[in-house]
Amino acid sequence: MSESVPPIEADVPAGIDIRPLETVADIFAGAAVLREVWGGDRDSVPTNLMRALAYSGNYVVGLFDGDRVVGASVAFFAEPGARSMHSHVTGVLPEYQQQGLGRVLKQHQRAWAFAREVGTITWTFDPLFARNAHFNLQVLGARISDYLVDQYGLMDDGLNRGEVTDRLMVTWPLAAPPQQKPADDRVVATIAVPADIHALRASSPAEADAWRDRVRAQFLEHLAAGLVVGGFDDERGYLLVNP
Repeated sequence: MSESVPPIEADVPAGIDIRPLETVADIFAGAAVLREVWGGDRDSVPTNLMRALAYSGNYVVGLFDGDRVVGASVAFFAEPGARSMHSHVTGVLPEYQQQGLGRVLKQHQRAWAFAREVGTITWTFDPLFARNAHFNLQVLGARISDYLVDQYGLMDDGLNRGEVTDRLMVTWPLAAPPQQKPADDRVVATIAVPADIHALRASSPAEADAWRDRVRAQFLEHLAAGLVVGGFDDERGYLLVNP
């Protein structure tokens, strides 16, 4: 390819390695990690599907601490000609979180994809999870391309059980500079989200549902009016701008 990959620093801690989940034992270990992270979810990526995706050349990797799998990521190629792939799931065990390993995995995924002439990676996340919004928009500098209402229907994992699965679609153009937070004079509207929706769902489900309804209505209204998400601010939430 004639393009170059703009570097984004992501230091790998000593003893940590990323490599493909190639053996059946590795696949089962990676699946176990994802089940633990998502509270028992067996439907997201069954082991036989992970094995099939890996065998057919898709992105199925593990984050290893020595010989132990402590994180995993699964992505698959999109339609021919799109030069894109969709990152379905990425997770790191709780005791390894808050160490920058999520960023290490995403940067590995980015380099892997770019080496295979993939120009864009997409994935989804719950718009109410402020930490994910911070990571995707502030840390990675990715873009929001759509708001998807109840994208997956009812799910049966510990994080999503009983919840409507609205999602934001993230688009990450690999050769483009990271999107920067817009200047205040460009911000037309903001969409606030709770600081910790997971805790709120446990303590006050009705209030959490009200947040979902409010955030959905605001996103659909602003996107229909032609605004786009220009960034995320930890205090104000999503920042909407004119394209």
